[in-house]
Amino acid sequence: MLTHLDSQGRAAMVDVTDKPLTSREAVAEARVRMLPATLRLIVEGGHAKGDVFAVARIAGIQAAKQTHTLIPLCHPLLLSRVAVELVAEGEDSVRIRATCRVSGPTGVEMEALTAASVAALTIYDMCKAVDRGMCIESVRLLEKSGGASGHYVAP
Repeated sequence: MLTHLDSQGRAAMVDVTDKPLTSREAVAEARVRMLPATLRLIVEGGHAKGDVFAVARIAGIQAAKQTHTLIPLCHPLLLSRVAVELVAEGEDSVRIRATCRVSGPTGVEMEALTAASVAALTIYDMCKAVDRGMCIESVRLLEKSGGASGHYVAP
């Protein structure tokens, strides 16, 4: 049984020593809502801080690789793939989709969720001077495959 508690009831990292190595993938998303003028500034490349999507993509990738240092009890993983896609949707939002892949004894859901979250926070950071009312929302796991718990697709 997997648990984050040791025999004395204290928080502990799950022991995955005896779990088989399997191919695992997780996809997460986040959305950032903003003023239409802010999205136009980003899409048209007119932001004074540079290419917002490029910086957010790199931030998301770096965050996925450092998830174990950010989230207590997460295992350090040797990720084989991290992709962060950013797409303008409608006139006032950006959809972020992060995909993480690993061959290992434990899943990559937290890495995908962290990548999407940090990419969203990076957009906020880069654009807060022009739009403090931005809203980061709908951070969620979209899909997970591999491992003992099987395949999950969000409804």
